[in-house]
Amino acid sequence: MSHIKKVQRAKKGNHKAFQELMEEEKDKLYKMAYMYTKNKADALEVFQETTYKALVSIKNLKDERYFSTWLSRILINTAINLINKRKRIIPMEKELLEEKMVPYYPDEEDHDLLQAVMELEEKYKTVLILRFYKDFTVKQIADTFKQIADTLDCPEGTVKTNIHRGVNLLKEKLKEECANE
Repeated sequence: MSHIKKVQRAKKGNHKAFQELMEEEKDKLYKMAYMYTKNKADALEVFQETTYKALVSIKNLKDERYFSTWLSRILINTAINLINKRKRIIPMEKELLEEKMVPYYPDEEDHDLLQAVMELEEKYKTVLILRFYKDFTVKQIADTFKQIADTLDCPEGTVKTNIHRGVNLLKEKLKEECANE
């Protein structure tokens, strides 16, 4: 069954079609959630909340072609809301918190890149996560800027500029780290 047909069926209340769509998107969504929250438990919470919000509001999706973009926007908003909510909470002592958390360790080869991305300003981090962690195929790259612009609700030119600047900032950060080692 084609992706658009699954979305149409999910919009009509077919839970199996919705489940299949979420199964297709789950890895990408989890990676994005982790990039925002920086820990496994919060990433899973963001993913679960995103799934619930999408299920409840899928009937409001205007264009089936943009299901993935729509879902990404829900996830980003959910992650940012969680981060803002957590900022208002008084944290536990660091040692106690670390004992209770199950650490997630990215691949050795991705660790430096992941760390460099996490240190970028929010506007650069968001577009780079969408661009590189959504696993777009070469054929989709032409539509990538448009999809990211739609997801972030900003002009396509701004997205291109932020990706370009973000990549340049990453290059500089990684060059500095290599020079310091």
